[in-house]
Amino acid sequence: MLVLGIESSCDETAAAVVQDGRIMRSNVVSSQIDVHSRYGGIVPEIASRKHIEAIAPAVCQALEDAGVALGAIEGIAVTQGPGLVGSLLVGLSTAKAIAFARGIPFVGVNHLEGHVAAVLLEDRTPEFPFTALVVSGGHTSIYRVRDLGHFELLGQTRDDAAGEAFDKAAKLLDIGYPGGIVIDRLARAGNRDWLAFPRAMKDSLDFSFSGLKTSLLINLKKRGCPYSEGELPHVAASYQEAIVDVLVEKTLRAAGNSGLSRIVVCGGVAANSRLRERFREECDRCGFEIYIPRPALCTDNAAMIAVAGTYLLERGESGSLEMNAYSRLPAGMPA
Repeated sequence: MLVLGIESSCDETAAAVVQDGRIMRSNVVSSQIDVHSRYGGIVPEIASRKHIEAIAPAVCQALEDAGVALGAIEGIAVTQGPGLVGSLLVGLSTAKAIAFARGIPFVGVNHLEGHVAAVLLEDRTPEFPFTALVVSGGHTSIYRVRDLGHFELLGQTRDDAAGEAFDKAAKLLDIGYPGGIVIDRLARAGNRDWLAFPRAMKDSLDFSFSGLKTSLLINLKKRGCPYSEGELPHVAASYQEAIVDVLVEKTLRAAGNSGLSRIVVCGGVAANSRLRERFREECDRCGFEIYIPRPALCTDNAAMIAVAGTYLLERGESGSLEMNAYSRLPAGMPA
């Protein structure tokens, strides 16, 4: 089955063609980083307008890269939520228009379930059930995944997501956007023990990163001046390690509590080099199997949406033209 995937939940316009839910024929991503970097974060109205400009070229490029005509597409999968509603509606409207014109089914996909499905595009894939950490700019959650579409929430952030914690720290330090990428790069040359940052909610599987950001802010105020160029790598490494410690420890604890030996780590923050390194080290030490998609499949993309959508289409599901977008949409729950 050839499925066209469309993703526009935030600031990346993406389209992809996936065959049989496993073979990625194409994966096109049009980024808006340069547009939003001057503001230090995503401006929703601008993101929506940029999606309108980029969506048709992205779909055409995905079809061309896959070497297929639009007439060969048997179904469409599109992100329905969670995300920025204005951005989501651009992708959703495009999917509806193509499906209606071609007389083919389309399905709405949960963005978080798409991130988990990304691991199924790799050569080495986990068997169900497994524990999944979905960690991105807007989401930090741990799930027990029995199958695609069957998620049990084990823990979630109570305030900021891990990606937000990275971005807010980068803004406080005035080191650029997007914060996660900048901090990851700086931290490679830093001392992870240079500053002591808090690890919150140690007795829970839930997360809290707002106190970590506040700790950095208080530290800056006490100093009364910015960190020097030579100090920034140490600050970045210490701050990053505090986030990584919590993500790794709680995910492994959740897997152990659930009696599951397989762990999937996915979402944009899963592209972080230190997080990937620590998960591999700790899983090897503790006897867990770890599965992390390649970095290009961790960040927002349409191939992951096509994989999750293929599962729904093969079950006989089909969306209606009245389908709406949702800013909040828990994994495993229908809209």
